[in-house]
Amino acid sequence: MFTRIPRPLLIVSLALAAIALLAIASVRRNQSSRSILIRPVPPADYRITYGANEFQFGELRLPKGAGPHPTAIVIHGGCWMSQYGLSYMGHLSAALTEVGVATWNIEYRRIGNQGGGWPGTFEDASRAADHLRALAKSHPLDLNRVVAVGHSAGGHLALWLAARKNLPKDSPVYLSDPLSLLGAVSLAGITDLRRSGTACDENVPQLMGGSAQDKAAIYNQASPIELAPLGVPHAIVQGDSDNIIPLAMAKDYAGAAKKKGDDAKLVVIEKAGHFELVDPKSFAWEVVRDEVLALLKMSVPARSK
Repeated sequence: MFTRIPRPLLIVSLALAAIALLAIASVRRNQSSRSILIRPVPPADYRITYGANEFQFGELRLPKGAGPHPTAIVIHGGCWMSQYGLSYMGHLSAALTEVGVATWNIEYRRIGNQGGGWPGTFEDASRAADHLRALAKSHPLDLNRVVAVGHSAGGHLALWLAARKNLPKDSPVYLSDPLSLLGAVSLAGITDLRRSGTACDENVPQLMGGSAQDKAAIYNQASPIELAPLGVPHAIVQGDSDNIIPLAMAKDYAGAAKKKGDDAKLVVIEKAGHFELVDPKSFAWEVVRDEVLALLKMSVPARSK
């Protein structure tokens, strides 16, 4: 004997089941992209030091052909913490190299490393970027077409590299002639060091050596939103399902940068979390790839259906 389920209850049950299935699919999708943290990484062509410290090195990947090649400085995230390194960004680097972009995936001193934090982390990002001038003497790199591409805390550093020409001359990280960038792409990046609500909140004072209240001057020198206008086009790419860096931060930064006259583009990818943006196997990858290619003034491949 079968008991008929009342129609209202049946509708509610079906709706709950559908929500559960969507939640499971979302978790699986996030877990799949998060797997780039442990998936085998395509090997780099060269591992090159840019300083004497063990963390001052980068991985260079070169496209096929004679060049000179447009180049992306690739910067990993991990809340600027020493336990997170550049390896996972090798996937993004290799994928960009396949479409004609040379990639310089950089490591740097982080919180927990001797000399990490302010100003060492920023000095390393600067030194690694400017080391492209030396690399171009022996590798076919086009220094007139260079962008910075960073993820999460690396997105913060990518924007900072584009903005460092705005630093005051008395800053410990000021340089009179930093390498010029065509632009920057921040992938789920931290754009405002004074803003709370990210998974990296407790790490910001460790990075800066104190609170924003106590270290106001150096926060102004380290936070992209304070250094705007950057003066170069840049894309702020964010997933609307990111539970590590909130979408609101990206929206607020883009709005503030535009008010200051910057060419800041906000790109929101629906149903994308934190790691889809740097996973070439994810549904978000073509959007990310195309933003990088557009800034480098390269033709964009046709989107797959």
